[in-house]
Formats: sequence, C-alpha cells, structure tokens
Amino acid sequence: MQLSEITKYLEELAPLAYAEDFDNVGLLVGHSNDITGILVCHDALEEVIDEAIDKKCNLIVCFHPILFSGLKKITGKNYVERAVLKAIKNDIAIYAIHTALDNHQKGVNKIFSDALKLRNTKILIPKQNFIQKLITYTQPDNAEKLRNALFEAGAGNIGNYEDCSFNSSGIGTYMGNENSNPEYGDRFEFVESQEIKIEVIFEKHLQKNILKALFTHHVYEEVAYEVYNIENAHQNIGLGMIGELDQPMKEHDFLNYVKEKMECGGIRHSAFLNKEIKKVAVLGGSGSFAIKNAISAGADAFLTADLKYHQFYEAENKLLLADIGHFESERYTKNYIVDYLKEKITNFAIILSEVNTNPVKYF
Repeated sequence: MQLSEITKYLEELAPLAYAEDFDNVGLLVGHSNDITGILVCHDALEEVIDEAIDKKCNLIVCFHPILFSGLKKITGKNYVERAVLKAIKNDIAIYAIHTALDNHQKGVNKIFSDALKLRNTKILIPKQNFIQKLITYTQPDNAEKLRNALFEAGAGNIGNYEDCSFNSSGIGTYMGNENSNPEYGDRFEFVESQEIKIEVIFEKHLQKNILKALFTHHVYEEVAYEVYNIENAHQNIGLGMIGELDQPMKEHDFLNYVKEKMECGGIRHSAFLNKEIKKVAVLGGSGSFAIKNAISAGADAFLTADLKYHQFYEAENKLLLADIGHFESERYTKNYIVDYLKEKITNFAIILSEVNTNPVKYF
C-alpha cells in the first residue's frame, strides 16, 4: 500500500485538526513510498525502530510524537536523534497520532473509560473555537440540492444529530452589469426574487470542503455567503471524559479496581474523603489542568497522571484525585489503533509492538 492511503485512514481515525496547537502530529518522518508492514507502538524509540526492522515494517504508527520540538542538529547525541537517524537510514516512516486521538469522542479517554466500564460517558472539557457557521442564499428550486451537498461535505452535524440546518424565506435583489451572466433575469435588469437563506454549522477544518460543495452546487454565477466563527463548545470533541460506575465503590476498593484494570505499578492519590465513588472523571496523560473541570462536573474521583506535589492540594477535599501513571492511563491506545487498522486494511501486516516503552519503573 502507498503511505498516503494509510495516512488517509489514520486521519479518519483522528483528524489532525483535532490536535492541540502545541502538539506535533501526523507524518513526522518519511515520504510517499510503498508500505510493506505497519508497527503500532506507544513511543517510537530506537528499540522500536529495531523491532520494525526485524519485523519488516517500514511504517511506525506511534501515539507520542518522537519529534515534539524542533531539532537543530541530528547527530545521535540523545534518544530522539538516534531514533530519527535510524528510521531515516532504514527508510522507515513515522506517524504520530497523540492529541488528535486524545480529543476524539471515541479516542484515548473513551478507551480509558471503557477499560473501567464507565457508562453514560461524555467529554469533560469540550473543545472551544472549533465550530463555524455558513450562511448562504439561493433559489427555492436549488435549496434541497445545495443543502444535501453541504451535508455530504460534513456540514450540519450537532451532537447526536446530522443534516441539521435552518432555512428561512425572503426577497433577494440584484442587477448584473455587461459582464454578468445571470441564471435568473437578464443583464441590466433589476431582479426581485424569492430566495431561501440556508444556515449550517461545521467543524472549521472542513471549511475548504464546505465551500467547494457550495460553489459546485449553487446555481448563481456569484455566490453570496458568509462564514462565522461561533463560540459554542463542541460537545463531541475535547479532552477528558466523565462517566459513572455501575455500582458505587468505597475509595480503597475503587483504587484497587483501577490498579487491576489499568495494570498500574502504583497509584498516588489525595486524602480519602470517606465517601463512595460513583461518578468518575478520567484524562489520559498529563491532566492536572483539568482538576477544576472534574470538580465542577461533580466527579467523585479524577484519574490522570503526572501530578505534582502541590497539585494534590487542589482536590480541596471535594474529590479523590489519583495519579495512576502516564503510560498506564494510555496503555490500551495502541491496541485500539491496531484493531482499527486491521478493520480498515485486511490482508496486510499490522503488528502491535512488543517493546515496553514506559520509562517509569516501580520498585
């Protein structure tokens, strides 16, 4: 398969536009070449590059980007440079998925929630500044065709609903000059006609597709349209997730349950509050920034990683705050990616890495 074919599937799984601004996702190393096998891992370390060579895989799909900040030199002096050098030398492409999958409704935090069997889950921190609105005007006999084209391009999705739009009637006016070629009326004729105003929302990274559909399926020579950024949070894209256990658990029992399900080497936690745990917030990876969000959402416990000493105070005796380990909180993500790719690409080598790249050890 061509690399471009596979990256298309990966971007369907986790659109790059979903990633946080600070992140570095997508194709990090490589170019358009034939792919003979895919190795999926958590971190594309040098040992993983060796594994890819041994298993004849020339594409590595990793969760964490091995290239996170810029490199001014590639001399092999550190683990990042050594991995990149070896990948380039052996013509191995590297694709990172990271926060593009963190922010997906069925991504990292849904995987985390499912491992704990949480139900009634929803996004903890919905993504802001990600929705745009298109407003356009057309003739009544063009309205249905145009709407359907916009829906097909990705417009009109709101939560659990699709093909959403608002339509209103009004009177449009225009007069063409000597260079015009109006669909309705003649040059230099002042035209008053019944028009339909169509309003739809869409995710901002789809704007190019939306406008292409608009211009392709609109009947007017000159298309009147407006695009706005709107402040509504996107309820199905964002960081973290919150859900409920089937049955409440005592705090000690809950942490034992988490330790077993997430295969934790240890759990650091805030003081027990002597209350049952029912509502649980999770955020895979470094999630200290979401403590207040978990409290505001009414969580009894918040599971995340990389908490510092003073951040445990932020629990404020309002919830149980637990650091289960960075790798542990994301441990099932690579399995999810493998399953997805095997469903999309049959009769092709897609291999789950056997290298444990967790840098944290427990004594």
